[in-house]
Amino acid sequence: MTATAWPIWSAVDSLVVERSTGLDPDGHDPVGAVRAFRTGRTVTGERLTGLVEEKQLTYEDAFNPTIRGYRAVIDLTPTSDGGTAIHWHGTYNARWGLGWLMKRVMQRVMQQMADGLAAHAATLPHQPTN
Repeated sequence: MTATAWPIWSAVDSLVVERSTGLDPDGHDPVGAVRAFRTGRTVTGERLTGLVEEKQLTYEDAFNPTIRGYRAVIDLTPTSDGGTAIHWHGTYNARWGLGWLMKRVMQRVMQQMADGLAAHAATLPHQPTN
C-alpha cells in the first residue's frame, strides 16, 4: 500500500509530497513517516504507527482540519478461496458540532477506501504465499 498508489484506488486525489515527511523513494514508507493526501481542497496527514507487511497497517492523524485523535487499522487476512478480507476501522473525535455528520461521512469514506483497495488488488498479478 504505497502512498503513491493511494490516488489510483482510493478516495484521495493526490499525494502531497511537499507536506509529507519520511517517505521512502521505493514506496516502503517506515513507521513514523507522514503521508499527506489531498482530497478536493483539503489536505490531511497520516502518520504511520505500525506496519506488518501484507498483513496490517496502522496510522494516526498528523494533521486534519475536521477530526482529531484519528487512529485507524487496516487488517488484511487471507481467505480460504485465495482472496483477502479487508477490515478497515478507525476511531476519532470530530470537531464540535460535526459528530453526527462525520460519523456518516467517515463510514462512507472508509467503505469506499476498502472497496477501492479490493478492486485494485483484484487487478494485480497473483503472488503465491509460502
